[in-house]
Amino acid sequence: MKTLRIELRQWRQFAALAEELHFGRAAARLHMTQPPLTQAIAGLEQALGVRLFDRTKRSVALTPAGRALLPEVRDLLGRAQALPELARAAAAGELGRLRLAFVSTVGFELLPRWVRAFRQRWPQVALELIEATGDVQLELLARGEVDAGMVLHSPGFQALGLAHARIASEPFVVALPESHPLAARDHPGLAALLAEPLVIFPRRILPTLHDAIFALYHAAGRAPQVAQEAIQMQTIVNLVSAGLGLAWVPQSVRQFQRPGVVYRSPRPSRGRAAPACETSLVWRADAVTPALAHFIEFARTQAGPQ
Repeated sequence: MKTLRIELRQWRQFAALAEELHFGRAAARLHMTQPPLTQAIAGLEQALGVRLFDRTKRSVALTPAGRALLPEVRDLLGRAQALPELARAAAAGELGRLRLAFVSTVGFELLPRWVRAFRQRWPQVALELIEATGDVQLELLARGEVDAGMVLHSPGFQALGLAHARIASEPFVVALPESHPLAARDHPGLAALLAEPLVIFPRRILPTLHDAIFALYHAAGRAPQVAQEAIQMQTIVNLVSAGLGLAWVPQSVRQFQRPGVVYRSPRPSRGRAAPACETSLVWRADAVTPALAHFIEFARTQAGPQ
């Protein structure tokens, strides 16, 4: 099949004549003389292989093919006219797509609030949200499959080869079965908590936090009794409700209210306290799109002074 090469100029000429139904008025509207317009319309009809206009010495009328074509041509010309502004908006980061990965803890409170605020500020930027553990996020960033990620880590940690901005910090609390004797205390002692079986995430998904929790036990001269591992914080809390053990979780997980589970802040013991954690926005410095640049600025503003 032969490929048609019809220029936008020819569609403008067709639309002008279809709306004016007069060669002289259409030519004047297009700032050209009548003979070139007549030749252009004839050339368009020849290229399409159909008549678009019925002509007499006194009148010009659209054929059925011309009438069917006119709305589509108007739509084409409208979209073409909008292209320069779309290009400028995309270059300025006012529209486009932002692929954002996040850990589950961000989804409890921070992410819903940020998504609402960012969409109000940049309504034409489409946010594509992908929940993923930290190790998966690093792989997605390396392959260019996400633009940025929200990762959980121990204070001060920086992902190798990635730019970052800290967006939140919070202490760990302990999730306990509601029926456990330690749950009756507002601030159970750290030594008693360390003697209990532990439900924890695998080291590969949050290595710095896994190591920080284990260091808490080792500093007290204890080896953690790992009863079960699970990837998602919600699953970990569900396993706590089943009585498999206690779990150290970021304070934001308190938003996940599971029947049979209570959250407690442990009482420090001999200078030892529960570890803290941070959430950072991470991205590749060599792959910052205009839309991502806006989100980085937005995130730093939302997080406040660091």
